[in-house]
Amino acid sequence: MKIEEANIQGFVSPQERDYFQFIVPSTLVRSPLSQEWYLLVFFCVPVAPGRSRVIWAFPRNVGFWLHNITPRWLDHVRQNLILDSDIFLLHVEERKFAAVGLDNWQKACYVPTSSDNMVIAFRSWFRKFCKNQVGWATPQVDQLPPTPTKDQLMERYWSHVAQCTSCSAALKAMKALEVALQIVSVAIVGILAVAKGTLVLSTVQRAVVVSTAVLCFAVSRWLANFIQNNFYFQDYIHAYK
Repeated sequence: MKIEEANIQGFVSPQERDYFQFIVPSTLVRSPLSQEWYLLVFFCVPVAPGRSRVIWAFPRNVGFWLHNITPRWLDHVRQNLILDSDIFLLHVEERKFAAVGLDNWQKACYVPTSSDNMVIAFRSWFRKFCKNQVGWATPQVDQLPPTPTKDQLMERYWSHVAQCTSCSAALKAMKALEVALQIVSVAIVGILAVAKGTLVLSTVQRAVVVSTAVLCFAVSRWLANFIQNNFYFQDYIHAYK
């Protein structure tokens, strides 16, 4: 990764098949160098010390059929999985930078490869043209807030699911399915117990009925775990853990 056209307006970083462009003050665009194109437009807007509002879009002219058949909530689940460890690392890094001073940020992290060039370029731009400060619309105490717990930091329900019609509808449907599966499994077992003397079933039929009850219960437990991990909280998986 190289850095080109670095100036007060931002910089461009070409790669083998695509390039990144940082446009001041808070926009990152990724574009391919081909006729089949896709864009990653990423806005990271500072709103207070230690807090940013993230907005992104992913327009493209390829893979429409896959996009049309993929539930919107499933895309959001995948995105949350990607962001979890990044959110944690950003909190760790910003506090390390603050401890050594923003002018000495490279003493707090190790950036030896060309893939780190955009991080270095942004920090250099931020130092040169912003004096390592954000011009808040409302005056702010330039101090990072206390680090929240992981449950608070990577909480998903109030930060996303409750605001998203697709994810909230999927959550409601999955909870209803979880309850229905549990009711079915309990009902099957209850019917077998009550009608033990009157219900005539072969050994194979009884095994199928019992297996169905066990399967319904197992699926309901898996669904409960899936709901918790993807719509409420899932611990990050990273070397820092």
